Amino acid sequence: MDLTITVSSQRDEDLVEVAGSVDYATVPYVRQVLFELFDAGRCRIVLDASRLRVIDAASIRNLLWLRERAGQLGGELRLVGATGAALTALEITGVAKQLGAYDRVSRPERAERRVVDLGSLSPGPDQWPIEVTGLLDRLHATPAGAPGRGRARASIIELCLPAAHRLARRYAGAGEQLDELTQTASLALVKAVDGFDASRGVEFGAYATPTIVGDLKRFFRDQSPGIRMPRRLQELRLAAGLARDDLTQRLGRSPTPADVAADLGVGEDEVVEMLGATFADRPLSLDAPGPGSDFATLIDALGGDDPAFGLVEYRSSIAVVMAELPERARRIIGLRFYGNLTQAEIARELGLSQMHVSRLLQQTLDLLRRRLTE
Repeated sequence: MDLTITVSSQRDEDLVEVAGSVDYATVPYVRQVLFELFDAGRCRIVLDASRLRVIDAASIRNLLWLRERAGQLGGELRLVGATGAALTALEITGVAKQLGAYDRVSRPERAERRVVDLGSLSPGPDQWPIEVTGLLDRLHATPAGAPGRGRARASIIELCLPAAHRLARRYAGAGEQLDELTQTASLALVKAVDGFDASRGVEFGAYATPTIVGDLKRFFRDQSPGIRMPRRLQELRLAAGLARDDLTQRLGRSPTPADVAADLGVGEDEVVEMLGATFADRPLSLDAPGPGSDFATLIDALGGDDPAFGLVEYRSSIAVVMAELPERARRIIGLRFYGNLTQAEIARELGLSQMHVSRLLQQTLDLLRRRLTE
C-alpha cells in the first residue's frame, strides 16, 4: 500500500503527516485515523501534505466533508504544504486556498510521533469490519435453532455496534438526545443483520448503512416536528385523545373541552391550550398570505436564483479541458486564479520572465475559451 500516516500530538492540536497516494483505496484509512481523533475529542488537526504525491477528486470530497465535520465539533481541519501533482489537483478543484494548501508546515517541537499501523485498521464502507460479510454468510447458512447460532448473531451485532453508533453521532446536535439516536441505530443494525443476504454479492456495509440512516431519518421525521410542544401538553394530548373516545361513547356526542377537563381532572384552560398547540408544530405554507398583507405570500420574501447556477456547466467542462493542458500551463492557471499570485510572482516561482508568463497565460486562456465555446 502506497500510504504512510504519522501522528504527532500537542496539547491543543494534532499534526497528521500523510505520505504517498490518497485515492479510492487508501482514503478510508485516512478517514478512520481522523475519526479516531474526533472520537477522542481531538478536533484541531493539521494534515501535512508535503510528502503527498497524488490525491484524487473523490478523496478531496472526503477531506471537505471531514473539514466540515471538524467545524461542527468546534475544531478545524487544514491540509497544508501540498506540492506537485497533489497541489495541482487541489487547484483544479478550486479548494487549495480553502483547505490551506499554500500554508507552510509547522512541525511541533518535542512532540511524540506515532506511525499508524495501517495493517491494524479495517476500513470498509463507513468503516464496517471487513470480516462481517463472511460471518453473516456463515450465520445465515446455519439452521435456525442450531447450537451457538444465537451467540454468533450476538457477537456479530456487537462487532458492528461501533460503526452503527458512529452513524448515529453524525446526527448529534440536531435536536434529539444522542442516547435515543444510538438506540435507534442499534435497533436498525439488528434489523440489517437479520435481513442481510450475502448471496446478492454486496458487502454488509453497503446494505447496513442505508438501512440505519433510513431509520434515523424516520426517527427525526416522526419525533422531531418543526416546533416542539412542551412535554406536559404532549402527554395531555395523548390522554385527551383516549378520554375523547370514551366520552363520545358515554355521552352520545362529541365532548366539549369542559367535558374532557372534568374527566381528566385538569383545568379547562389547560385543555384549551393543548387544543391550540396541537397544530402549532406544523409549518405555514409558503403560499399563505404574509403578515399584514392579503396579496403578498411568504414565498415572495424568499430570494431568487443564485447566479452561480449558470456557471455549473462551465465548471464541469473546464475541469476536463484543464486536464488536457500541459503541466506548466495548468500550474500557471492554478497559481494565477487559485493562488491569486501576480504574473511577477508566478515568474519568480517558475523561474521564467514575466513577459514569458504573460504570453503563456494569454495563450492558455485563449485555448480554454475556444474549447468551451466549441
